[in-house]
Amino acid sequence: MRKYSAFVFPLVVLAILLPAARSNLVVSKAERRVDLSSHIVRTISSLKVENEGPDAVSEVLVAVPNIQAKNLANLKAFLYNEGGKGSVVDLPVSIVHPEGMPPELSFYSVSSPEKLEKGASFSFILLAVFTHSLVPFPEEITQADSQLVVYQDSAYYLSPYAVKFQTLSVRLPGGRVESYTKHPSGKLVESEIRYGPFENLPAFSYSPIVVHFENNHPFAVAHELVREIEISHWGNVQVTEHYRLVHGGAQNKGGFSRLDYQSRMKGISSFRHLVAKLPPRAHSVYYRDEIGNISTSHLWGDSKKTQLEIEPRYPMFGGWRTFFTIGYGLPLKDFLFEGAGKRFLNITFGCPFEEVVIDNLLVKVVLPEGSKEISVSTPFPTEQKQEIKYSHLDISGRPVVVLEKSNVVPEHNLYFQVYYKFNNLSLLREPIMLICGFFFLFVACILYTRTDMSISKSSASYLAKLQLEEVRERVQQVQNIISRCLAVHDKVEASLRELSRTGDIQSCKIARKTADGLLKELTKELKPLLTYLQTSPQAANIWPKVEELVAKEREMQEKLMLKHSTVVDCFEKKLGGKEVENRIASQQQKLSALRQDVDDLLEIIDEFC
Repeated sequence: MRKYSAFVFPLVVLAILLPAARSNLVVSKAERRVDLSSHIVRTISSLKVENEGPDAVSEVLVAVPNIQAKNLANLKAFLYNEGGKGSVVDLPVSIVHPEGMPPELSFYSVSSPEKLEKGASFSFILLAVFTHSLVPFPEEITQADSQLVVYQDSAYYLSPYAVKFQTLSVRLPGGRVESYTKHPSGKLVESEIRYGPFENLPAFSYSPIVVHFENNHPFAVAHELVREIEISHWGNVQVTEHYRLVHGGAQNKGGFSRLDYQSRMKGISSFRHLVAKLPPRAHSVYYRDEIGNISTSHLWGDSKKTQLEIEPRYPMFGGWRTFFTIGYGLPLKDFLFEGAGKRFLNITFGCPFEEVVIDNLLVKVVLPEGSKEISVSTPFPTEQKQEIKYSHLDISGRPVVVLEKSNVVPEHNLYFQVYYKFNNLSLLREPIMLICGFFFLFVACILYTRTDMSISKSSASYLAKLQLEEVRERVQQVQNIISRCLAVHDKVEASLRELSRTGDIQSCKIARKTADGLLKELTKELKPLLTYLQTSPQAANIWPKVEELVAKEREMQEKLMLKHSTVVDCFEKKLGGKEVENRIASQQQKLSALRQDVDDLLEIIDEFC
């Protein structure tokens, strides 16, 4: 027991602190059965209570240690029929704070169907469901190890009343049992540990027990589940569920080997599949995550049930997480009904997956736009609020009923109802909006095709546009003329290179004479264009660049002709090549700079055009 001292100590202290209690009630018989076959602990207590006092009693107190009450997910009481016949009747259960009771305990009141007079008795069954009560020990295991967990409880039924006769049986999932608390009346039979019977124990009797055993059941825990149920009066209820799932068992250590997992089946503590029981006639079922659709799922069903088996993208070991979404549609007529002048949705609250613990569950019921007088009926307490959701063709938005509950187990998968009023005429709102929208679209298209949208030719903006287009056209003509001038310059340069190669002075002079004639003709063509640009208001921005371009080209002409004369004169005097280069060096440098300036100006003017 030494290695479990961290677990047992709080309960031992609790047993020491409990005082004696005084009450008219006595528990004449208590049979407890603790089911540890999954990671959800279920305790079923069959109790028979007698009133030995003079006063009538209408309620029975149930005590739960605080360290267990924090994990208590569900507590229900049923009327017990010893003959085993007749219908089961739920008894009201509520939390109470009686005076004079120890603060280490939480107390719940079970109301009897009728007052218990002196000597009267009644029997009932108490179902308590606990989550996160199985503690992995060790806390970390390898891929190949089995998972061992520790459970702690009391061999005696903890009650504020004296107990005449009681027994306890602890059902295990099978497999290895490392150890369990030994007791003179305790014994292990196959996969069940039995304690008792115990007789005539005083109130608040407590005897701690610890069971250390193997449990490889899927410890599937949803840290958060968001269920969105959207009602469409056009015949469908769409359900979308977003899961943040984790394996809540012993943490995996030492890495993961897929080869060992597939070939040697090493991964007994992991789980690969989850099965969801969907409502009958579910359709359009999908299963996906952030990456996309997940194809490893199987769906089958009939008129009475629909089952969905999903496989995560990887096996789930202790501490591993996965996020996914499932969605499906349901026939509206199976879940929406009318009564007392209202419509009401009747659908299940919890998670459709088997044996999944939900730490925090949000159920959002999206009602049609225009719903009024909304009310909710749930079989257990929940936090409630309302929101507004906007979707396609919404004006005021759709009311959303939000129900939130923590520590949810399969026992909470009960039906709840959302009541609201809805005017049938509101169904026509969206079709009318679509019809009107298309009507106005067609009318707009007809008007557009039949209306002259062009600008009047007599307007100032139209005239200014024409003038600007004409200016651009004239500027393009100036560009072309300058380009032709530059081509003439290139021919003169070519004649000088030919002179240097052949020494034919006469041919060089003829090329010079031809170039002079072409340049004069181009100058004549350029003159009226420059006059127009200089006087046009639309050319005010581009005229300085055009004027500079023409001036640079004319300067190039002068420098080029001076270079030509110098070279011809040198050849006539039969001077050497180096002498010729020395005489035209400064001229050539100036020509190169002017040519660069002209090219830059042509680019600027080209952007304007």
